[in-house]
Amino acid sequence: MGNKILWADDEIDLLKPHVIFLESKGYSVETVNSGDDAIDKIDEQDFDLVLLDENMPGLSGLETLDRIKGKHPSIPIVMITKSEEESIMEGAIGGKIADYLIKPVNPNQILLALKKNLESKRLVSEKATTSYQREFRQIAMELQGRMDHEEWVEFYQKLIHWELELENSEEESMLEVFAMQKKEANQLFCRFISENYAFWLNGIEDAPVMSHTLIEKKIAPHLQGQTVMLFVIDNLRYDQWRVLRNVLRNLYTVEKEEIYYSILPTATQYARNALFAGLMPTEIEKKYPQWWKNDSDEGGKNLYEKELLTANLRSLGKNVKHSYNKITNLNKGKKLVENFSNLLQNELNVVVYNFVDMLSHARTDMEVIRELADDESAYRSLTLSWFEHSPLYDLFKLAAENKMKVLLTTDHGTIKVDDPIKVVGDRNTNSNLRYKQGKNLNYNASEVFEVRNPRDCFLPQQNMSSSYIFAKEDSFFVYPNNYNHYVNFYNNTFQHGGISLEEVLIPFVELKAK
Repeated sequence: MGNKILWADDEIDLLKPHVIFLESKGYSVETVNSGDDAIDKIDEQDFDLVLLDENMPGLSGLETLDRIKGKHPSIPIVMITKSEEESIMEGAIGGKIADYLIKPVNPNQILLALKKNLESKRLVSEKATTSYQREFRQIAMELQGRMDHEEWVEFYQKLIHWELELENSEEESMLEVFAMQKKEANQLFCRFISENYAFWLNGIEDAPVMSHTLIEKKIAPHLQGQTVMLFVIDNLRYDQWRVLRNVLRNLYTVEKEEIYYSILPTATQYARNALFAGLMPTEIEKKYPQWWKNDSDEGGKNLYEKELLTANLRSLGKNVKHSYNKITNLNKGKKLVENFSNLLQNELNVVVYNFVDMLSHARTDMEVIRELADDESAYRSLTLSWFEHSPLYDLFKLAAENKMKVLLTTDHGTIKVDDPIKVVGDRNTNSNLRYKQGKNLNYNASEVFEVRNPRDCFLPQQNMSSSYIFAKEDSFFVYPNNYNHYVNFYNNTFQHGGISLEEVLIPFVELKAK
C-alpha cells in the first residue's frame, strides 16, 4: 500500500470522488469531519500527510494545525480553504504548513500537493538520473576534444552541476558512472595543465586569470569610489561555493560567477601570497625577500599578506584606504562583527577566513570529523552548516545591510585522495602530501607532474639540484618507511597542493546586495 493520508473536512462526504481518485493512484486515505477527530486519529495511527480544511465547526483548521504540530511537528500538513484572506494564509504559513490550496480544488491539484510533499525526493532523483543519462554522451564527446582553458572552466561547471543534481540519487549504478566520468575528466585535466602551465607563465600561450593576476584583472576595477568587501575563504572549492550560494541569495544577487586558475603548488603559502602580491613566488622572493619564506624556513609562511596587498595596490595605482583581517578562530570572527562599523570608512576591506581549510585538516586528524564528512556530499553539507552559524555569515549580512559591493573568492581548492604513491626524499623535503620540493627526489615520473627547472614555473629553487613534483588526480605521496601506517592514516582525507579540477579551478564571485 502507498502513503497513508488523513483528510479532515466537515464536508468530507462531498469529497468522496476525490478520495476514490487518490486511492486509484495508490494512496491509502482515511477521512474525518472535525479537527478533534483528526487529532484523535493522529494520536492512534501514523500518517504520512494530513489534508486539513481551514473552516470547520468546533476546532478551526488553524487551531487543529497548532495542536497537531505541537504533538507531531514532523508530519506535513496541506491546508485547504475557501478563504483568500491574507491573514489566514499567513497564519497557516506561520504554522509551518507544507502547502496551501484554495477551494474548489480538483483531484489533480490534490495529487500534485501529495507528490510534491511525499515523493519529490524520488521524482527529483529520477529526473536528475534521466537527464544525466541523456547528457552523458555529450560530456564524453567533450572529453575527447582538446579543450582550452575557457572550455575547461565551462566543462567543470557542468560537471559540478551534475554532481550536485545526482548527490541524492538512489541509483547507485548512475553514481558510479558519474564518478568514472569525473575521474576521466581529472586525468585529462592534469595532462592539460602539465602541457600548458609553463607556457602560460612565460607568455608563450594565452593564459587564464590566475592567482597572481586576480587582483589586477578582477578586483582592482571595482575600486572606483565604492566600498568593496573582498572575502577570501581559504580552501573553498567551486562545489562548496554552489551550496553557499543558495543561502547568500537571500541577501544578494549573484552578478557574476566565474572560475579562475590557482597557481602551483595549490597550497596557501604559494597561491595566497601570489594572490595578494600580484606576483609569482620567485618574483615575491626577489622583490620582497623580507616577506617570503621557503618550505624549509622556520615560522609562518603567510605572515605578510597585508604588506603584499598594499604593495600590489600601490603598483596598480590604487592608493585606496583599505583594511586586512585574517580570521582564524571564532573569537576573532565575532570581534570583527562587533567592530564592523570601522570598515565603512575604507574603500577596500579584505577578510581572509580560514575555517574551510581548518575543517579539511581537522577531518584528517579527528575521527569524529571524518565520520561527519564521510564523502563529498557530507563535506559540502558540513561546510554549509558551519557557514550558516558562523561570524562570516554575519559579516555578509552586515555588508548587505550597508549596500557594499561584495567579492568572494579563495586561494585554492582541495581533493579527496585515495591513491598512494611512493616517493623518497632527503630530510629537507617538505611534508605536503600533494607536492614535494627538494633535491634527490626519487619517484616514478609517469605518476607525477615534474618540474626539473623550478624557475620555468617561477618557483623558488633552494639549491641547484632542487626540483618539484606534483601529485595528479586523487593521488598522494607517501614515504616507503612506515608506508602502511601513513596510507591508512591519510587515505580518504582532503588534501591540496597538487593538480586536479577541484584544487585548480576555483570560484570568483561578484555579489550585489538586494
